[in-house]
Amino acid sequence: MLWNQFKNPQDIQRIVKAINEMDIPPIKIMEICGTHTMAIAKSGIRSLLPQNVKLISGPGCPVCVTPIERIDSIIELAKNRDVVIATYGDMLKVPGSKYGESLERLKAIGANVEMVYSAIDAVELAKHNKDKKVVFLGIGFETTTPGTSLAIQAAKKAGIKNFFVFSMHKLVEPILRGLIEMPDFDINGFICPGHVSVILGERGLEFLVKEYKIPSVICGFEAGDILTSIYKIMLQIKEGNAKLENEYMRAVSYEGNRKAFQSIFEYFEPCDDLWRGIGLVPMSGLKLKEEFSEYDAIEHFKIKLDNTDKETACKCGEVIKGKQQPTGCPLFGKTCTPENPVGPCMVSSEGACAAYYKYQVI
Repeated sequence: MLWNQFKNPQDIQRIVKAINEMDIPPIKIMEICGTHTMAIAKSGIRSLLPQNVKLISGPGCPVCVTPIERIDSIIELAKNRDVVIATYGDMLKVPGSKYGESLERLKAIGANVEMVYSAIDAVELAKHNKDKKVVFLGIGFETTTPGTSLAIQAAKKAGIKNFFVFSMHKLVEPILRGLIEMPDFDINGFICPGHVSVILGERGLEFLVKEYKIPSVICGFEAGDILTSIYKIMLQIKEGNAKLENEYMRAVSYEGNRKAFQSIFEYFEPCDDLWRGIGLVPMSGLKLKEEFSEYDAIEHFKIKLDNTDKETACKCGEVIKGKQQPTGCPLFGKTCTPENPVGPCMVSSEGACAAYYKYQVI
């Protein structure tokens, strides 16, 4: 099937028919990309699947996995009148631990908070606001980290001294290993992230089948992509033949984007990092290398990072781990809505709670 046929109703019907006719025991398939989470909800894919096939949202939303401890540190930094916080839009509404505090609300009362569309935009802010210290919130997986690397490179080349990065970038492989090795792990297959795989390539995810024998498919973002990937995973399970398949061949190669991947480790190095609801995961985060410490906001502002994952009324952490559906949270749709979010899973455009709420997934 060609990718441009994925919107063809006849093709979708054939895939759905094949899925529903396959005789397999109950299984759980986890998508580990926030864009997949939103696409699944928007397309009503869950309603097309048999009762024995459950789709579970994993830790694929960068904003959602950012712990409240980091949000609190950012909010405190934003209170400094000499600082400009430059961030992607999804971070603006994420609440801190103190009631009523978020970057958006601080901006409303005069804090210097600017939404940007790229890390380079933050460098430009620093260039034109030399009396301020511009802090870019580096967030995301291997997909967005090369852009932050490029921004540091540009700042260094231009001799800009008032640009800093608060790195919350994370790596996909360590968190997947962490999830798989949890005692109560019960996922039967992975819908692998398309965007991250463009950078990592197929080889970056081969450990899922070589070491853990978990059926996995790299997937695109059309409804047909997702349904085809589900079918491929089901077929692997039925045949007892776990392998990594690349359904997203139009964008993902075996090697991936090696130049972009290498740029990550030119400026960053792995470090232990805190994940919301999961805790400290060894070597899962990225911090600036020592030779680029002059751009490190954590070092420059002497921010003490709290690595204790605190429990909150919001069940976002359980949703991220795939242990609870958004609708199972007692706050969902009541005290927690997109207009008044209690946790990041309701804030982010890639959050599972936002997807369930917007598309009325039950």
